[in-house]
This record gives sequence, C-alpha cells and structure tokens, in this order.
Amino acid sequence: MSNTEPLGRRERKKAATRKAISDVATMMFLERGFDNVSIREVADAADVSPTTVFAHFPQKEALVFDEDDEQRDRLVSAVRGRAEGVTINRAIRAFYTAEVGANIDEHGNDVTRIFLRFLNDTPALRDYAAKMWLRHEDALAEAIADELGLDDPTAEIRVYSRFVLQMQLLVNENDDQLGILEAGFAVLENGWAPVEAALTAHSG
Repeated sequence: MSNTEPLGRRERKKAATRKAISDVATMMFLERGFDNVSIREVADAADVSPTTVFAHFPQKEALVFDEDDEQRDRLVSAVRGRAEGVTINRAIRAFYTAEVGANIDEHGNDVTRIFLRFLNDTPALRDYAAKMWLRHEDALAEAIADELGLDDPTAEIRVYSRFVLQMQLLVNENDDQLGILEAGFAVLENGWAPVEAALTAHSG
C-alpha cells in the first residue's frame, strides 16, 4: 500500500497552513506594526519553523497576501467563464464587486477599513500590493486576447488590462470601495469623453 496522500488533500493541508501563518502574521502586524515583528516571531506564534514560513512566503511582505496565485486564477476565470452575452468589462466588474463583498462579509466593514488603512500606511506593503496585482497583467491580457480570438494581446488589450489592475489598487486606497469600482468601470465601459462632457455641462 502507498502512504502517499491524495494530491487534493495535500494541497488543502498546504493551503490551510499557509492561511494560518498569514492570519497570525497579519494580526501581529496590525497590533505591533509591520516593521516591529520578525519572521521568527511569526513562526513561533504560528507554531511552525522559520523555514516553513519561507517555504510558503518568499518575503515578509507576502505574509499579508495569502491568495496571490488564487486571485490571478479567479480573475482569469472571470473572463473565461463569463456567461454568454456578458462583456469582458462587466465580467471583471462583477468579479471585483464579489471580491469586495466577500471580504466585507468575512471580516466586517470596520476590520476591513482597519486593514486597508494599515496596508496603505505601510510603504513596503503598499508597494508589494501594487507589484502583486500588476504581475497578473500578462495572464489577464492573454486571456482577453484568447477570448476575442486573437493570437496575441493588442496594444488596446494591454492598456485595458493595466487600467483594470490599477483600479484594484485605487479600491484598496479608498473607504468607498464599491463607489470607486462603479466609477472606474463606468469610465472603462463608456470612455472618458461622455464623463468630461457631462461634468462640463454641469459646471456650466
């Protein structure tokens, strides 16, 4: 008989360990400040070795973001798995809205605001978050090109992909996350010209 665990079970245990370490680290960072907590202290609090921490997280900043690859996969799936008749822009908007809603449902408005404030007030984490989201740019652009029947992303697709991912960073920086999403995707859906015209007419 083989003692090898089924792949699914191993992956679930690995994901659970990763999330547990991230949760412990995030709480410690919130309580004491990011720069005042060491990897060894996180390892001790999570009851694992520092080697185990680094096996799951390549650098200290990554401890706060325990779903990097999963977010990329869900983003691409939102494009590829959208219902018939749903535009790519609306599919990504729905994905972002669901992500914001799920985070608030899990942690509550107050905790979410505290975390986002902590994130934006910590330069190392803010920079890491920006780089993390932009790492998904190629995957998103390629998925969009493929869905449109193109061999490679056009310049327009690459610009759109960058704008979409930058918008997630704007969402993280604002308390009114859903308001920012609505405004951002309205501009992406309709372009800037109608917005400028409406604002000009209103101010006049």
